[in-house]
Amino acid sequence: MSTREADLPSADRPVYSNNYKSLVLTLLVTAYTFNFIDRTIISTIGQAIKVDLKITDTQLGLLGGLYFALLYTILGIPIARLAERFSRVNIITAAIVVWSGFTALCGSATSFAMLAAYRFGVGFGEAGLNPPAHSLISDYFEPKKRASALAVYAFGIPFGTMVGAVAGGWLAQNFSWRVAFMLVGLPGVLIAIAIKLLIKEPPRGHSEADGGASLVAQPPFSMGGEFREIGAIVKTLFGKWPVLNMILGVTIASFGSYGSGQFVPPYFSRAFGLDYAQVGLITGLVGGISAGIGTLLGGVVTDRLALRSPRWYSLTPAIGLAIATPIYITAYLQPSWQSAALILLIPGIFHYTYLGPTFGVVQNMVESRRRATAAAIMLFFLNLIALGGGPPFTGWVIDHFAQFNFNHGPGSGVLASIGQMLGGAGGAENFAKACPGGLAPAGSAPGLVARCHDSLVDATRSGVIISLCFYLWAAFHYFLGSIGLVKALADARKARGEA
Repeated sequence: MSTREADLPSADRPVYSNNYKSLVLTLLVTAYTFNFIDRTIISTIGQAIKVDLKITDTQLGLLGGLYFALLYTILGIPIARLAERFSRVNIITAAIVVWSGFTALCGSATSFAMLAAYRFGVGFGEAGLNPPAHSLISDYFEPKKRASALAVYAFGIPFGTMVGAVAGGWLAQNFSWRVAFMLVGLPGVLIAIAIKLLIKEPPRGHSEADGGASLVAQPPFSMGGEFREIGAIVKTLFGKWPVLNMILGVTIASFGSYGSGQFVPPYFSRAFGLDYAQVGLITGLVGGISAGIGTLLGGVVTDRLALRSPRWYSLTPAIGLAIATPIYITAYLQPSWQSAALILLIPGIFHYTYLGPTFGVVQNMVESRRRATAAAIMLFFLNLIALGGGPPFTGWVIDHFAQFNFNHGPGSGVLASIGQMLGGAGGAENFAKACPGGLAPAGSAPGLVARCHDSLVDATRSGVIISLCFYLWAAFHYFLGSIGLVKALADARKARGEA
């Protein structure tokens, strides 16, 4: 469907009921849920993969981060440009089929290289969901409800992470990590069919005050024209102080979130000796409930506070992240999994308030025909840095702390260990050889078994906490983003010809 639909006379334009819009949003949330199940299940079953394939935490971080994120980010913008001209519903449908198939194939991997190749494929498919989905939601929901609608859509992140953790952990414990990949991948095909059959492609700009009458049609395709369009959007997102800082905020927060989240399930397994099913249940339910509440509240509360001042689109995330950080750190310093899990019920409520408001501001800053591309450019920047870099960074930190702990004893000096890492000294080679997969070989002396275990547990805790500290940095950028945000949004409305 082309953008020419925006030229339909108002009398001929379709009218969508609230119930139908709710159905559309529900289907897109479901797709995003499966997106995150297939994306993040590797964190829950990562310990099983590490032990089976004898890989390091850096390699595990690459599987959960860069090897997924590379094609996911690179293809996002080209797919978004297609979504500005062609059916967004068809693009989403095809994308779900592709990533679901590659997720199932991950279960057949017999080596790190093979699993890495399939993770590239998962990223290839998942690149086709978010930009067209953001654009669809923005055409179904008017500006004053957009942050709330996008927050509901973003609920797929914590819900998918929760379902993936619980289901993946149970499947890995009772069957194998291979079965877990296969069984969570295949149901996505059913979601693709439902979206194709039930979601209608709305006219571009349908939810704007003028019904899209002021929408300028996409110009004829040309490479020069495409670069100019992308350049104009980049200038809007990165050339305006408040929007730039909000994008920096969401990127840095996501860097910490992806990095720490990749190793939270392994931490509970390593530190407390829990099996994969227990870890999946604990981390899935605790994280999912807390983050789910925060994600939904972030959009709803911010939309209401923004009636007083649009500055709250940025202030709400700033406050939420600043409150969440010390609570998270406290949780990972607890001596028992029960106390850690209890505390972890709290911070996600504050932490995940940043998603809906940020997505809403990005969509409100550009005109309708550029919204899929705006989402793709934001996600390109976010995911290349955060998803691509966060998990490998945390894995690298854990490997180096494990090496230091193995040589000097756990807790013998965090600053000394950091100095060793920055100086490039050491590495994980000796620890990896003595403790393949993080465990002492079968039949090893009790002293080596304890040494491997304690070194890895302390290192994992340190890596997770270091990644969590990025939230404070993100909060600072969100605070800076509140400066000038009122004027930036007003200027954007004027540029679109709105009152």
